[in-house]
Amino acid sequence: MKGIVLAGGKGSRLYPLTKITNKHLLPVYDKPMIYYPVQTLVDAGIRDILIVTGGNHAGDFLQLLGNGKEFGLSLVGYTYQEGEGGIADALKLAEDFVEGEKVCVILGDNIIEKDISAAVDDFRRQECGAKILLKEVDDPERFGVAEIEDGRVVNIVEKPKNPASHYAVTGIYMYDASVFEKTRMLKPSARGELEITDVNNAYIQEGTMTYSFLEGWWTDAGTFSSLLRASNLVAKDSKAEPHE
Repeated sequence: MKGIVLAGGKGSRLYPLTKITNKHLLPVYDKPMIYYPVQTLVDAGIRDILIVTGGNHAGDFLQLLGNGKEFGLSLVGYTYQEGEGGIADALKLAEDFVEGEKVCVILGDNIIEKDISAAVDDFRRQECGAKILLKEVDDPERFGVAEIEDGRVVNIVEKPKNPASHYAVTGIYMYDASVFEKTRMLKPSARGELEITDVNNAYIQEGTMTYSFLEGWWTDAGTFSSLLRASNLVAKDSKAEPHE
């Protein structure tokens, strides 16, 4: 299985910090933000990773990550997303890299406490389709929300006013190679982007979507408050670990 870290966008909610750098290069406690999703993939046994970035500071990722040896990667590739066409649009750029394999996609500002190796192993054994990771939250209206019936996801609604559940779809997605055909069938949403929720619902409609629950805490780091929250959570975990 291959991995993709989506690290594009302008990071406008973190301006002026993002005036001189990409959001995903900002520090979260003691490491650049991009380190956390890369390490999540590595901990799940994924060694070939593609970084999808954009904006005016894309070259800084190469300077920071190099050839990925620091993480034990076999291959780290880079590709450039022009403009802000959405998550599904960024995913389309990875088709040649994936080469027909299964893929685990993670948003570059998603930071989690526990590893996802069990869910990734489950998906490796899954014949086809997709898998998402869900997390119960107090404010589901801020996220894509999964509606579950009889142990299956039957629909995902993006930022619903009346959520069908408290299960948010986290920014970690696993797909088979048919995901690229599905992205080609998408039409832009009202905000002019190709939405990853539409990709996920396409898998749901064909009956091949599975899910697992994410253990431990989970946060993005795309706003000032969530960036601070992420740093505090990581710092708390770091101080809880015994020093050698």
